[in-house]
Amino acid sequence: MLSSMLRASLFCALATALAWPATTMAADWPQFQGPDRNGTSPETGLLRDWPAGGPNTLWTFTAQEGFGGPAIRDGEVYFLDREDDARDVLRCLALDSGKVLWTVGYEAPGSTSHDGSRTTPTVTETHVYTVGLMGHFTCYDRATQKIAWQHDLRNEHKMGLPNWGFSQSPVLYKGLVIVAPQAPDAFVAAYDQKSGKQVWANADLDGVGYSSPLVTTLDGEDQVVMITAPGGKGGTVSGIALDDGRLLWSYEDWNCKIPIPNATPLPDNRLFITGEYGAGSAMIQVARQGSAFRVKELFTTDEVGSQIHQPLVIENALYANSNGNRRRDGMVCMTLDGKVQWRTEDDGALPSFERGNLLFADGMILNLDGNTGILHLISPSQRGYVEIAKAKVLDGKKIWSPMALSNGKLVIRSQREMKCLDLKAS
Repeated sequence: MLSSMLRASLFCALATALAWPATTMAADWPQFQGPDRNGTSPETGLLRDWPAGGPNTLWTFTAQEGFGGPAIRDGEVYFLDREDDARDVLRCLALDSGKVLWTVGYEAPGSTSHDGSRTTPTVTETHVYTVGLMGHFTCYDRATQKIAWQHDLRNEHKMGLPNWGFSQSPVLYKGLVIVAPQAPDAFVAAYDQKSGKQVWANADLDGVGYSSPLVTTLDGEDQVVMITAPGGKGGTVSGIALDDGRLLWSYEDWNCKIPIPNATPLPDNRLFITGEYGAGSAMIQVARQGSAFRVKELFTTDEVGSQIHQPLVIENALYANSNGNRRRDGMVCMTLDGKVQWRTEDDGALPSFERGNLLFADGMILNLDGNTGILHLISPSQRGYVEIAKAKVLDGKKIWSPMALSNGKLVIRSQREMKCLDLKAS
């Protein structure tokens, strides 16, 4: 009989195989939250015993203000930078050295609260896809190092700028690239990856949020899962058909006025949803009922609520930084039936982690404190918090960007710089 961890890994691998090109290398981190879009890397052979000063810094690159995370493919680091509230710039750096290989930008004047870059690029064998702060949905050709096509989502759909700008990372499915314009005529839309032509759009949803579209499989059907906030009052989680964009199902009993983390897929057609602003978390199960889908709420909880990042799924537990504007739970471990096993804030000597990112690789959790810039290496355990090592790696505050891991190299960023750390064991 398969263990729960193995079943979960096979489930995620199958869903990703349907959505992601087969040419992606195992060591790449080519999109938001990694190869399977779940914060988990297949890499092994990482350092477990760090030097006194922490892992070796291979290079440092001065970036502009922002939160945009890196994507890594074929030894190249891609991130969307933003210059002087006027231009979005895609930068391509060499993973080994940090050398700038090429850049391409476009005019995008404007500003928002918490200004600067927002999202992680999505990189294929031939192209890079981004969504900029002002709503420019752009495809870049890696060979020519030029823009292949672009949509100005605000102008095309005659919509206003969200309070915190556009904050989402494109997701791929077969020959489609999917984003959420969040416009009345196209809340979620799919485009042909090569031509940029719109293939379909869903206009059934409303309520601007900051969650990225998620492609997964529920009860045998591939679909897009999107979280919205109708009227700015509550969160709606919906499934959208990938062939024509029709609405398959919706769940409206979880209230988050500003949703940011996307849903977390789990075995048995389950989705875990979390947020701040008093929302807490919920677990739902989506199943067919005749020709339609039905949604069953398995539980809700006020014990966990992550404002920015989705949790990690490891064996039969979820690990999250349950922090936000008001929430201060620290890092939390919760079983898949909603029982909190431990939280670091219950022990004043343990770190809080603020709203930093975390990822899982080689049996260990890397958790970057968003307030201190300290990187923690943690052994996952439902029995309690087990720290292996820690090191101060970044300065500043609001260190909320997603990390990326490829070939033993961890790429991280603060508001002003990007660094590459060598985590490979000798």
